[in-house]
Amino acid sequence: MASLFSKVAQFANSPKGKEAVRQVTEKAQQFAKDPKTKAKIDDVRRRFQGGRGTGSGPGTGSQGH
Repeated sequence: MASLFSKVAQFANSPKGKEAVRQVTEKAQQFAKDPKTKAKIDDVRRRFQGGRGTGSGPGTGSQGH
């Protein structure tokens, strides 16, 4: 029996698979260009880079803006 990876690879190399990959790529590019998506990504990035347990003191507001 073929492994899951080999089945996925076979599908990706088929005409239907190539079309599916193209559609997903286009959709991902649309999301990447959307200002709302960029704002969400920036928000999550700030949360992770801000660290944990530093809820008080200067610099907890708009960091560097």
